[in-house]
Amino acid sequence: MKHFSFKKSIILVLILVAVPQLEAQTHVPIYLDDSQPMEARIEDALSRMTLQEKIAMIHAQSKFSSPGCPRLGIPELWLSDGPHGVRMEFVWDTWDHAGWTNDSCTAYPALTCLAATFNPELAFQYGNAIGQEARFRKKDVILGPGVNIYRTPLSGRNFEYMGEDPYLSSRMVVPYIKGMQQNGVAACVKHFALNNQEKNRDKINVEVSDRALHEIYLPAFKAAVQEGGVWAVMGSYNKFRGQYCTHNEILVNQILKKDWGFDGVMMTDWGSAHDTEEAARNGLDLEMGSWTNGLTWGLSSAYDNYYLAQPFLEKIRNGELPESLLDEKVRRVLRLCYRTNMDRNRPYGCKLTPEHTAIARQVAEEGIVLLKNDNNFFPIEKERYQKIAIIGENAIKKLSLGGGSSELKPQKEISPLQGMQEKYGKEHIIFTLGYASGEPNYSNELPSGLNADSLVQEALKVAKEADVVLFFGGLNKNYTQDCEGDDRLSMDLPFGQNKLIEKIIQVNPNTGIILISGNAVSMPWLDDIKGLIQSWYLGSQAGTATANVVCGDVNPSGKLPFSIPVKLEDNSAHYYGEESYPGINNTQYYKDDILVGYRWYDTKKIKPQFPFGYGLSYTTFLYGKAQTDKKEYQAGESIKISFTLKNTGNRPGAETVQLYMSQKKPSVIRPIKELKSFQKIHLEADEEQLVEMEIPVQSFAFYDKANSKWKLEEDSYTLHIASSSRNIQSSVTIKITDSADKH
Repeated sequence: MKHFSFKKSIILVLILVAVPQLEAQTHVPIYLDDSQPMEARIEDALSRMTLQEKIAMIHAQSKFSSPGCPRLGIPELWLSDGPHGVRMEFVWDTWDHAGWTNDSCTAYPALTCLAATFNPELAFQYGNAIGQEARFRKKDVILGPGVNIYRTPLSGRNFEYMGEDPYLSSRMVVPYIKGMQQNGVAACVKHFALNNQEKNRDKINVEVSDRALHEIYLPAFKAAVQEGGVWAVMGSYNKFRGQYCTHNEILVNQILKKDWGFDGVMMTDWGSAHDTEEAARNGLDLEMGSWTNGLTWGLSSAYDNYYLAQPFLEKIRNGELPESLLDEKVRRVLRLCYRTNMDRNRPYGCKLTPEHTAIARQVAEEGIVLLKNDNNFFPIEKERYQKIAIIGENAIKKLSLGGGSSELKPQKEISPLQGMQEKYGKEHIIFTLGYASGEPNYSNELPSGLNADSLVQEALKVAKEADVVLFFGGLNKNYTQDCEGDDRLSMDLPFGQNKLIEKIIQVNPNTGIILISGNAVSMPWLDDIKGLIQSWYLGSQAGTATANVVCGDVNPSGKLPFSIPVKLEDNSAHYYGEESYPGINNTQYYKDDILVGYRWYDTKKIKPQFPFGYGLSYTTFLYGKAQTDKKEYQAGESIKISFTLKNTGNRPGAETVQLYMSQKKPSVIRPIKELKSFQKIHLEADEEQLVEMEIPVQSFAFYDKANSKWKLEEDSYTLHIASSSRNIQSSVTIKITDSADKH
């Protein structure tokens, strides 16, 4: 028998040792077996990963992707901005547009418009349509929807959110998420939390009571997690009680993950992480931007320098942080992968379909709000006028561009002027610019280069010659308007529009205004105009939807998702001065507490220009007397309330009926009334319908900060059926005789 040499013996041993390892790496692992439970596959994948592979899973590799784990067949995660459509492609490591020819999308109306529809079914279709386009574009996560509360009309990002009321936002965000995620595309609800202004957003520290936090600023996020089952949450730039929100112990560890049971991924906004230790311990799972975030412009391709990259790895190796913190983050990212890019059964998606176009148009049509209509100025019937003057830059400006991260590259965007020309015929339309704003820009104002006086003189000439004037003005998505990164400078219309409107009225009093914005504006000319429409950033079908409403082919049914104050100082955030907004020394105190929006105007007896929930129609509605199924209720029961609604006009229309609650003798301050339910009812001319609404008694509870829980009090409560927060049609009083505290 021949003896092996010592060298050969060593080689043989190495081979024998290596073979099982090689086999383990090449064998099809359990986590790819779809018959195994997801959590078992997650644990199997986690057990096979090296420390370096785990670290790579929790931070970016490019502007909009993270690397996955190629060795184990775990694909990259690809993210895209929303929430109004799938954003264009970017160069790997810059903010430059990639210049692709196949990255266009359907641009959907902004979320303010979606909220103004008061139609949760449309919210589902909206989310589903974006999810389909995202899936077709091979995106795994859409960075939206946004549900921060409209606190001040100056906030540059209000157009991306769903208004001032937490209940409305909650009811609209849940179907949006479900619609999107049924396509195997994760929604990422943002910005968690208290991102209610853009000014100093990366420095401002918010001080707010626990009660306001839970009653006003968190309900939509909670609904997104517990009812919508959202798969990702994005942190905000600001601080809460001295700690950055993206890795905030109270917000993320305690509320989001412990109290609400969130099992998805908590991720950064681009540049919202600030510390490795806090990020590791306080629940941040995925860091998508720090060094090259467009705010601090740092090193190129610095992804390994992120707080959750090499610095985190070194702290684990040095024993400063346990590897278990890393494992929990990787589990969550893996869970996101199994729900999206590793779900073999998810659909393939589609984009730019006729169905998507129809959804974009319907949302736009149902969201447009008719605010004033003296002597039936609207609709502008085709036979009524031979010469219609269209004045204003917003009639032609492409409003899907600009605004920051919500910018879109629509395959087609029909302008209001195009829509009006197609509806009325070009021979009946005269257009002139009136004012000019320049190109949309993210960080400064770019002048238009046009002479303002010449534009005004031409507008007055056109107005004099017309039978009727429609002024298309408002805001746009330029810097310090409806734009990410900073707030508006005032409530006034920019670019001299107020003075221009006043001059137009003098030469032609038969004037109506179509405001396009995501925010309230001051209206010094309101008494002198014949009609007013609040429109929004309507996306691809802007012109078609606008013309359909203006001419009367579509009956307007939108309701305001926020209150419009007469002047800025009437607003709750501004009433208390700089300490409340924008803050002093980078700290602000929410002195308005729970009294935000209509809660503030009602309780403080301040009359708004237009109230929350307000919107007119081309028809009229008659409300019957409200009745409840009984007069006394206990905790755990639901109240059933019914009334008749009749369309008393001569054309079909839709009315959003709103149910508000008032408590008679609360032990703490409560608003005069709070929205607790709504329904959008479509009726033919002269049609009457019995409307039935059901609300849980527990929804009457308030957040008891003394005990850190929701408290329902025995008391008398009045239920108001209303057409807006200020237009109560019928009321009924009930009693709650047994509270949850007794059980």
